[in-house]
Amino acid sequence: MFAGLITFAPRCTVCGLDFQAFNVGDGAASFLILIVGAIVTGLAMWLELTREPPWYVHVLLWGPLALVLTLGLMRIAKGLLIALEFRHEARQGKL
Repeated sequence: MFAGLITFAPRCTVCGLDFQAFNVGDGAASFLILIVGAIVTGLAMWLELTREPPWYVHVLLWGPLALVLTLGLMRIAKGLLIALEFRHEARQGKL
């Protein structure tokens, strides 16, 4: 399904489905920013209120965690959006 880290292949190697007919766009990124942001913010607040670590602990923990979660979940989110578009027969320019 994917040719690169988060880029789609032109076609499915098994069934030949044309992935270029679908428009996932930035929808996955928008959802992940909100979801990962809420998770990281909640964990950062919990850590601050329970342990009160120095500021650099927050810098070392939450920046990399947000990056890893976002990139790790991006493929899943994009794949899910393609599957939903396929299931509901949503195509670009179709009325």
